[in-house]
Amino acid sequence: MDYDENNLNNAQIPLAFCELFLYNEIKLWIGRRWRLGELLAVLSGKGGTGKTSVCAGIASALAADGKKVLCIDCDVGLRNLDISLGLSDSGALSFLDVSEGGYPLERAAVHPGYPNLSFLTAPMNRPVEKIDPEAFSDMLQSARKQFDYILLDAPAGVDAGFRLVSRGAERFLLVTGAGPAAVRDAARVGDILELSGKRDVRLIVNRVEKTMLKTVRMTIDDVMDTAGLPLLGIVLEDPNVTLAAAFGQPLLRYARRSEAAAAYRRIARRIQGFSEPLPFR
Repeated sequence: MDYDENNLNNAQIPLAFCELFLYNEIKLWIGRRWRLGELLAVLSGKGGTGKTSVCAGIASALAADGKKVLCIDCDVGLRNLDISLGLSDSGALSFLDVSEGGYPLERAAVHPGYPNLSFLTAPMNRPVEKIDPEAFSDMLQSARKQFDYILLDAPAGVDAGFRLVSRGAERFLLVTGAGPAAVRDAARVGDILELSGKRDVRLIVNRVEKTMLKTVRMTIDDVMDTAGLPLLGIVLEDPNVTLAAAFGQPLLRYARRSEAAAAYRRIARRIQGFSEPLPFR
């Protein structure tokens, strides 16, 4: 049969097909409109594990993948996430300016290299014990409507800052080194989270030196067994992390082919639900 313009105009499209098409379009629109972003807390049991560098690296990798990301430095009084992100000169608002100061989330600092990466720093003028947890939670819920991922860089340990962050987060990235003290502290943090009803906790073993592991006859599986947590990623010791911070650049722009940058990209992909191989165990 030949289809001319009149035939096409008079064609009868089945009503059931139209209804199905319209239903799917409406369902897709609703999903895009109401899908909420994920809250991820980046934690460590002790200082010196490189938690903040890991947080900045994952945030940059997610932003490079096209996701809308908000990074919040929650280490009140000892903030330094801005350095790892390359935003030390940005004059960013603190999360307190937004949660209690009346500023909108749209005023968060925007990264010049990643336009879909925003940042709120930690306040310096108020102890964490006097921060209103309800206002902080309300701010996070508002952020979920605007961003795909909100990363909370928590202070090391299990004090008031840890409680403020863990109260509202859904997923937890627990950063540890391979040393026995760091792993023991990570296991303790994992136990505390489990007792508080938090189940989605994943381990990131950072600053790993293969020669050290061989010398002490330890494997990443041993670290996992001691911590009692499933593994999300392994990051090798990489001097580029320190160099990038010294030059005021995020690692993924300073040394995008470095070992640590590749590890951050793999972790970001796993967070999004993709399968990525581990470099070694």
